[in-house]
Amino acid sequence: MARLSDWTQRRPLIALLLWVLVLGGAVGASSAVGSAFEDDNSMPGTESQELSDLLDERAPEANETTVQVVFAADDVAAEQEDVAAFLAEVAEAPGVASVSDPFSGYGAISEDGTVGYATAVFDGTTADAAELVALTEDADADGVAFALGGDPIREASEGGGGAAEGVGMLAALVILVLMFGSFLAASLPLITAGFAVGTAFCLSMLVSQVVTLPTFLTPIMFLVGFGVGVDYALLIFARFRAELTAGASRKAAAATALDTAGRSVLFAGSVVIVALLGLFALGLGSLQSVAIAVALTVLVTMIASVTLLPALLALFGKRIEKSVRKRAAKARRAPGSRWAAWSKAVERGAWAAIALVTAGLVALSTPLLDLRLGFADAGTDAEGTTTREAYDLLSDGFGEGFNGPLMVVTDGSEAEAEAAYAAMSELDSVAMASPPFAIGEDLWMSTVAGDGGPADQATIDLVHQLRDDVLGDVEGDQLVGGSTAAAIDFSEIMTDKAPLFLLFVVGLSMLLLMVVFRSILIPVKAAILNLLTIGASLGIVAWIFQEGVFGISPGPVEAFVPVMSAAIIFGLSMDYEVFLMSRMREEWVRTGDPREAVRRGLASTGGVVTAAAAIMIAVFGAFALSESRMLQQFGIGMAAAIFIDAFVIRCLLVPAIMKVMGRAAWWMPAWLDRVLPHVTVEPEPDRAPADREPAAVR
Repeated sequence: MARLSDWTQRRPLIALLLWVLVLGGAVGASSAVGSAFEDDNSMPGTESQELSDLLDERAPEANETTVQVVFAADDVAAEQEDVAAFLAEVAEAPGVASVSDPFSGYGAISEDGTVGYATAVFDGTTADAAELVALTEDADADGVAFALGGDPIREASEGGGGAAEGVGMLAALVILVLMFGSFLAASLPLITAGFAVGTAFCLSMLVSQVVTLPTFLTPIMFLVGFGVGVDYALLIFARFRAELTAGASRKAAAATALDTAGRSVLFAGSVVIVALLGLFALGLGSLQSVAIAVALTVLVTMIASVTLLPALLALFGKRIEKSVRKRAAKARRAPGSRWAAWSKAVERGAWAAIALVTAGLVALSTPLLDLRLGFADAGTDAEGTTTREAYDLLSDGFGEGFNGPLMVVTDGSEAEAEAAYAAMSELDSVAMASPPFAIGEDLWMSTVAGDGGPADQATIDLVHQLRDDVLGDVEGDQLVGGSTAAAIDFSEIMTDKAPLFLLFVVGLSMLLLMVVFRSILIPVKAAILNLLTIGASLGIVAWIFQEGVFGISPGPVEAFVPVMSAAIIFGLSMDYEVFLMSRMREEWVRTGDPREAVRRGLASTGGVVTAAAAIMIAVFGAFALSESRMLQQFGIGMAAAIFIDAFVIRCLLVPAIMKVMGRAAWWMPAWLDRVLPHVTVEPEPDRAPADREPAAVR
């Protein structure tokens, strides 16, 4: 790192120009080829995927994307002319291939004659779906209400982060200005993060040409990239300021910052990437592609933090130095004195702190005992949206189960399909089953609706009942699928494979920490505390969204949010773990006094950790303003996790545990110390006298 620091200090304009060229080149290339974002919903080995593949091969028209055009009136038959006129407009809209006739007698009118629907085959873009929504909002038919349902309409209505991104950036700027007392100093971490996120996003557009990347990726990349980018830059910048305050020259301060905090950033970022790549253990294409893109974002952010930021410090270091020394001269307390006093207070009540905090985190995790994974249906959309109106109208007219139909396909004779239909019709849990109709040679389809909505437990039970019991006793090959069954299969894959994912991430992270800190207990402590953070934050998400508090419509937790959040939370927790513990180890090696090491370590990092956390909380928490339920859950979960980890775990629980462990915290068996490779996050300080030196470091 010394060579890199020296080069950026001597050639800051070249380093800055290189980043401008990289960003400009990425923007130009991505603009030239465009993006090819596309959702990958494949789930190898599931029955719903088997059915989807079968339909693609032998009856592709039965697997087409559709939109429901729902209409309601006191008597829809009397409004047939107005309805037909509107459906004709829909048929002419971009992206609409065909529209069915709801009055042709196939059961598209409710029994009471107040609700009906037409099915439109849709092969357009999100922009085309937005035009359909606008067309519906402008519909002029007295006495008839129109609404649209279907996944394309929901995707067009949700949007991305929207104003949340701007709110997060503004909050970050305010916090940085308050921390540094200078707009210039506050802007450097933001500039670094901006270059990193912009470059990473453009690169992801290029990657999407060869790897399937999902359409919802953009806000997630911003959420993680901006939060991590500011976090990493702040850790390095804070060490630079600390060295200036201690009397170092600008060049020496930059070199020390890069050789200490810079190394910590590279290590912590590597752990984040490893945690993200652990998502490959789940075997789901959609999560694997998200892992690739977010890992790319973290990688670019790491590189920017150790190359672009030092160049900016060299360019603006003189002005920053004046501000730092001026603030230091006015300071009434030594830097970190309050945190040192706090550490002493925690030490006095260490056991009480451990007991109370652990009990509180376990209590926050209890909603996970009733965790329901799934995909929120239109019934959880905001009131007043066209998709929510369509959902409610169909529920009123045909029953709630109509919004989550199951496709049952028989690969065999008509007699076998009729037998399957008869068996399904006898179930009390089936509210409606359509007679089988031919969709291809020896392929027959029935549509089945239960009593509950798409995400209800009753619907999940019905899927298993059909697959495991009812259809197993019928001759022929029957498959149960469709979007509702696919969502259930996805959720069950996540539940079944989550332990394997956690085992991989936790195990590898513990090994890395063991190598760096030459300790047995510190990696174990880190793993347990990180799991407590993940459990408590996801428990908060489950409580808010499953119970429907704060005015949120109750529903399941989006199926991929827990594992995706866990991967990122585990990685980000390592940021603070490495930053805090590396300073404690530095003091431990220097003094040989475990208590003094904890006090000095917390004194030098407490302010930076909490400031960095406040920024990330602001960035993540702003996504609670998003229209997307998935982004709301992701943002709230991440904000809760960062708050718990930085303000509760690092500032309270870690000092208490380190006090209780004492010298044992740094113990490692001599044989294991010889076997493991020697890797240091920060340069080794002068060691304590031999009679005080810990065995773990020898």
